[in-house]
Amino acid sequence: MGRKNNPYAGADSKTRAAKAQGYPARSVFKLEEIDRRMGILRAGQRVIDLGAAPGSWSLYASQRLGERGRLLAIDIQQILQAFPGNVEVVQGDALDIGNEVLARHAPYDVVLSDMAPNTSGNKVRDQAQSFELFMRALDVAQAFGAKGSRFVGKIFMSGDFQEARRVAGERYEKVQVIRPEGTRTQSSEVFVVGMGLKTPTPP
Repeated sequence: MGRKNNPYAGADSKTRAAKAQGYPARSVFKLEEIDRRMGILRAGQRVIDLGAAPGSWSLYASQRLGERGRLLAIDIQQILQAFPGNVEVVQGDALDIGNEVLARHAPYDVVLSDMAPNTSGNKVRDQAQSFELFMRALDVAQAFGAKGSRFVGKIFMSGDFQEARRVAGERYEKVQVIRPEGTRTQSSEVFVVGMGLKTPTPP
């Protein structure tokens, strides 16, 4: 197929592979690896995907949950991806703990967050915003997660990383930091995985 007729011409191999499998973005392979290594997702769970657009994580998770599972995909942006019937899509603020929509299927067995700031080119600013997003996602997980639940959150490596890791360690029985193989070479992102929420604190 020529470049003119190929909508994915110029895309990297993982992006092309994701599109070929029906996913909107290459990020699906990161969650797939985390799930394979940590056993995050299981049939019948209740899951919330914070900042879910464009929808790759939600689509992957919905397939792992099966018909008995429920997933809430929420993002301030419109999510255009089509999902199976076990997914509810909401356009709204994923980090507003006072948002009643977040509690719709709570308490959740898994809280997912692949959120990242719109990068500005200012490394320090981008890292600070990533830290803030991660910490707010962690708060949502504690507010709406079930006891023993799991959390996967993205964060850019920075001087604040150890604080994020420390707080996650206070809230979860086990914490592991993963840099998936599918991460771009130039990216500073890693994923903090929390297993076993100790004490939920509903809003």
